[in-house]
Amino acid sequence: MSTVLETEEHQALRAAVAALGNRYGRDYMTSVVRDGAHPRELWTEAAKLGYLGVNLPEEYGGGGGGMAELSIVLEELGAAGSPLLMMVVSPAICGTVIARFGTEAQKQQWLPGLADGSLTMAFGITEPDAGSNSHRITTTARRDGSGADADWLLTGRKVFVSGVDTADATLVVGRTEDARSGRLKPCLFIVPRDAPGFGRSQIDMELQAPEKQFELVLDDVRLPADALVGDEDAGLLQLFAGLNPERVMTAAFGIGMGRYALARAVEYAKTRQVWKEPIGSHQAIAHPLAQAHIELELARLMMQKAARLYDDGDDIGAGEAANMAKYAAGEACVKAVDQAVHTLGGNGLTREYGLASLITAARVARIAPVSREMILNYVSHQSLGLPKSY
Repeated sequence: MSTVLETEEHQALRAAVAALGNRYGRDYMTSVVRDGAHPRELWTEAAKLGYLGVNLPEEYGGGGGGMAELSIVLEELGAAGSPLLMMVVSPAICGTVIARFGTEAQKQQWLPGLADGSLTMAFGITEPDAGSNSHRITTTARRDGSGADADWLLTGRKVFVSGVDTADATLVVGRTEDARSGRLKPCLFIVPRDAPGFGRSQIDMELQAPEKQFELVLDDVRLPADALVGDEDAGLLQLFAGLNPERVMTAAFGIGMGRYALARAVEYAKTRQVWKEPIGSHQAIAHPLAQAHIELELARLMMQKAARLYDDGDDIGAGEAANMAKYAAGEACVKAVDQAVHTLGGNGLTREYGLASLITAARVARIAPVSREMILNYVSHQSLGLPKSY
């Protein structure tokens, strides 16, 4: 894919990460999944090379870059067939929120570990009865006593939380009651994995990925006052400061996966011969692959725009662009994977070629962390100014 719009530093980062990813590749990731293990070797090496914390502040051990750099890392690992989904969660969401809004003590406690990969953090927002409607979140936090030093008690449930089994803590979105209005407002809390009352159970997924999905039950989980991240009265702002990077990184995840599938299909179409010429010479094969390439390139452009806006501090502009990037990447990824499998025919469904498992994985880019329909709602209301139906 063309990189002429990127700086020399970004091109060098892209090439270096691609080399790392190719040393592991799809076979490594499928073997990890088959063994029920975690991609620790790749995670550790990527961390040692400074890739996992490239977006975090230098004073806390990070690379001092932003979402532009971190999205390059995930995209190139995905294009090599070995994406690290926890990059979306740990450095992108949690690391960003703590770096922007955490106390000095929270930054010192978490950011160096998130940057060097020795610590990971999960993110819990989705609830069984709330789905995409974050206003229906019922996980609540209340003070056990009065005063700013009083403990918090956190109660509720979360679902589809990635990587809780390996995470040292989970950044949980809860709600506290506004003393003035009585309304519930969102707030973020750091919940250690060994906190009493913090239970987890694995969700049985058809999705083949090393990162497992969990349901969480929080039963009066007692947290110190300093478990709250940021200002209790600015929770919504802080929440969306983490969700925009999540959307950018999900776009990178989808683009990388789509690139991997497309590359396998192109390779096959160049060499597979059943008539006089390779099947890639036939327009019925070539044109859909060309279209998939175009759509992936367009999605990447919007992802780069979203990352740039976010890194420049334009949260409003980044919100629109990040949603559009995530939408475009999800659609492009699904189409690229589908066309790749179709290009290989029966071989596309074999374990040998390793594409069939991507059919399910590609849907993640459409569904999570927000569905394409909710993005269309966002664009309808925020970009076009159309009235809401809900």
